[in-house]
Amino acid sequence: MSRIAEQSGIGRATLYKYFPDVESIVMAWHERQIAGHLDQLAELRDRAGTPGERLASVLEAFAFIQQQQRRHGHGGELSTLLHQGGHVAHAEQHLRHFVRDLLVEAAQAGEVRDDVSPDELTGFCLHALAGAGALPSKAAVKRLVTVTLAGLRPQS
Repeated sequence: MSRIAEQSGIGRATLYKYFPDVESIVMAWHERQIAGHLDQLAELRDRAGTPGERLASVLEAFAFIQQQQRRHGHGGELSTLLHQGGHVAHAEQHLRHFVRDLLVEAAQAGEVRDDVSPDELTGFCLHALAGAGALPSKAAVKRLVTVTLAGLRPQS
């Protein structure tokens, strides 16, 4: 805590006023990161365009977020610590709802298959794209998004 106070230019007493320990600082930082990611995805969801275009933008951004997290050390013990809070479950639920809503809109517009429930398609998309964290390049992430979107196409 002393080192954090020194490097941030905040007095130790002030730091302790807001955070009892390093773990609480890391958790607060993580909550802000997640909120920022959700804001980014919501902005893409709310842009102009067809539901299918907006869905593709959201899914691609989600995949790149997954890749970025892995590159920045989201794994192992740190990941376990950061994902214990209720903020992660709330964020995942929020993400599922708005991806599901986009899928429903896209299905109604004939851009996404309607022979599989929106809940199942949401799970498919999010689970498939979580794998982007292990991919070595942006091109690989884009290919994964392309394959995922192909699985959503309406049956001919």
